[in-house]
Amino acid sequence: MPTRSNASPQARAKAALELRRRAESGELVDKYENFKDAYWNNPVGFARDCIDWRNDGGLAVYQEDAIRHLPEQKRVTVRGPHGLGKTTIAAIIILWFALTRDGKDWKLVTTASAWRQLEKYLWPEVHKWARRLRWDVIGRKTFTHDQELLHLSIKLSTGEAFAVASDNAELIEGAHADHLLYVFDEAKAIPDDTWDAAEGAFSTGNCMALAISTPGEPQGRFYEIHKRAAGYSDWWVMRVTMDDAICAGRMDAAWAELRLRQWGEKSAVYQNRVAGEFAASDEDGIIALAWVEKSNERWQARQDTGEWDALTRLGCDIGRGGDPSVLARRHGMAIKSFDEMNERDVMSVTGLIHGILTAHPYVEAVIDVIGIGAGVVDRLREFKEFANKIFGFNSSESTSRRDESNEIGFVNERAATWWEMREMLQNDLIDLPPNNDLIGELTAPHYKQMSGGKIQVEAKEEIKKRLGRSTNYADAAIMSFWKKQTNGGWVIGAG
Repeated sequence: MPTRSNASPQARAKAALELRRRAESGELVDKYENFKDAYWNNPVGFARDCIDWRNDGGLAVYQEDAIRHLPEQKRVTVRGPHGLGKTTIAAIIILWFALTRDGKDWKLVTTASAWRQLEKYLWPEVHKWARRLRWDVIGRKTFTHDQELLHLSIKLSTGEAFAVASDNAELIEGAHADHLLYVFDEAKAIPDDTWDAAEGAFSTGNCMALAISTPGEPQGRFYEIHKRAAGYSDWWVMRVTMDDAICAGRMDAAWAELRLRQWGEKSAVYQNRVAGEFAASDEDGIIALAWVEKSNERWQARQDTGEWDALTRLGCDIGRGGDPSVLARRHGMAIKSFDEMNERDVMSVTGLIHGILTAHPYVEAVIDVIGIGAGVVDRLREFKEFANKIFGFNSSESTSRRDESNEIGFVNERAATWWEMREMLQNDLIDLPPNNDLIGELTAPHYKQMSGGKIQVEAKEEIKKRLGRSTNYADAAIMSFWKKQTNGGWVIGAG
């Protein structure tokens, strides 16, 4: 049997085949030890031989390529679009490392840009593939779920794989063992301190790292590694393209085409999520994609816990010119959901808003009064119980509002409310749902500074030319946070 240190890939593959033959014939005295010898540096063989793939067909070519290089290159990083199977790569590597190093002094640290990524995606994926392990080939009993395979860890006889928050650099730095593996999931937003904390472990020579992510803005350690910046040449870098993912059956071509139409090829959200490339939000863009994605993560956390404030406000963008009407339901400092109506008549939209206000007597409604929205406002104000709960929003009205620095003014209410949304997202004050239409619309508009220091937001007609639709979802969300200014102050606030 070849040794762990000097066997060639061909010899290890031959040994793996021999191991399977002997296992099936009952010849092995110690299957588990022979398993470790055969797969110590062979994660691809582990994935092929030790997992019951059922009808899944196995790993894609690029997934195998990524894990094949880890034992030799020590540091492997992969970027690509949503849906390529990054978390599957990480989960299989975690199981391979834990089982082949069992009996040695080992540790495996998993971290991610958000704790939710570990709890809701990476470790459930580990559990999924653990259920498919072929224990007859591995040569040991299945993991016990009360002592070995736990919620966010694997504890074996001489080592442990576990989850660590990416803002806990001290705990990451404190991981010491003869054999170490770091897994950085959704690595684009992991702080530099976390990367630096793990760096010391590489001085032992027996440390490996796997960093996987969709790209974000061109900044941070993950980006520096992928652009081959000075000092990071020891990372083996892999880019998976949209075409790679489609050819492997991991991404649906129709979905990619719809996102192209929805977001536009040049948008940061399309480049990051579909093309799998680093892309910054436009310099003259009002709202950066990174801010919206952070708000989406906070919204997901609320959704997981069910901790929602009561419904407090409706933002109502009334459709015109073929666009749907969209209602944003605001709960405290979060938009919980949207209602979309394709009906164009005043009474249908009025009836929906009337029903919500009747069911929730303390809720206010902010309604776009340009076009048919004026009729909706007039009709609702005929109900005396709603007289003080209906506010008309006219985006073209002038305003004396200033930005949070008090240095910038705005040409109209539309510019002021979009800028207010920018400031709230930039300061992590509001949580928004991961709605594809909303994300594309919020990150689309540009702005310019006019003479006199006032901000003007790009015309809706220009945005519609690029997106192929109006910014209905974004406008509804923004209106739900609108504050009406009067000589006496604010009639309704953002709280």
